[in-house]
Amino acid sequence: MSILVVFGAAFIALNLFSFGLMAYDKRCAKAGTWRVPEKALFLAAGCFGALGGVLGMLLCRHKTRHWYFSLFFPLMLAAQGALLFWGYRTVLGG
Repeated sequence: MSILVVFGAAFIALNLFSFGLMAYDKRCAKAGTWRVPEKALFLAAGCFGALGGVLGMLLCRHKTRHWYFSLFFPLMLAAQGALLFWGYRTVLGG
């Protein structure tokens, strides 16, 4: 199995998990039940799940009024994209 397939599958899984956390937290917020800590949302986004976090913010309309989510999630996404691009070009010679 190619290393790109493994990294691609891990990237997709991490972003689905991050999106799921955002959607679950939004559902809990509407129901008034126990919420996902903001640290956990940032941790999931920081572990290469920023795309899922940003999509969760936009599609679920969740955490969009918090300036630190609106600023740092897209910044993390840009940094992760740059790091992935650099890694692809450097390590795999793409």
